[in-house]
Amino acid sequence: MEKEAIIQVRDLVTYYGNRQILKGVNLDIYRGEILVILGRSGCGKSTLLRHLIGLMKPSRGQILIKGRDITTMNEDEMREILKKIGMLFQGAALFNSMTVGENVALPLREHTQLEDSTIQIMTRIKLDLVGLAGFENFKPSQLSGGMKKRAGLARALAMDPEILFCDEPSAGLDPVVAMGIDQLILKLKNAFKMTIVVVTHELASVFTIADRIAMLHEGEIIFQGTAEEIQNSKHPIVQQFLNREADDVEPDREKYLHSLVKS
Repeated sequence: MEKEAIIQVRDLVTYYGNRQILKGVNLDIYRGEILVILGRSGCGKSTLLRHLIGLMKPSRGQILIKGRDITTMNEDEMREILKKIGMLFQGAALFNSMTVGENVALPLREHTQLEDSTIQIMTRIKLDLVGLAGFENFKPSQLSGGMKKRAGLARALAMDPEILFCDEPSAGLDPVVAMGIDQLILKLKNAFKMTIVVVTHELASVFTIADRIAMLHEGEIIFQGTAEEIQNSKHPIVQQFLNREADDVEPDREKYLHSLVKS
């Protein structure tokens, strides 16, 4: 059976001033899969993510979500699309002045007409789903790093999204806590058949959660495939990344000495 592409990226190009960040990115994201966008810092991962959730407009190209091009939408149209999209930000992005429960309930209060009692019930359900039952009255400052990520994930799930985006979900966490976040992402995918897009450079997470991997390098996708396929890739940049090999930064001694003489 042919897979259904719920998100289609076509010839996406982005400039910051005169600097080109994305160089004609093409990517299909299929319904019900976990796609990991992989790459080193500065490769364009975060820029691509900001485009996918509508925070930035590209210089040119298309992003089709369920067949609709979000790059040409007005604010009202985009707001309707965003109601079916959840976003876990890298630092969880919780409001410190609110309790955990108030943070999770915020999307429901902003975008629905539900009664307060219903919102409270749904908030507790989402907190229980991520393993934070009983923490609704805590402030974010009272939570550990892993718990903040779980609270941010509960908020991202508040509106029962079809698509979930996660920006570096295990960054800054110890390996045991990071594995817990990875297992939670897998649980969400299997339980709710959710489409999940994860941006990361953490290889341990990649090989735990990914159905497919898209690797970015200098604004271009240089690999698309499964975890097994990326390990068998012969692409030198892919191999360098997987083997954690540093770039050759050995200075040219002759050029350095020559520059000293000239100066």
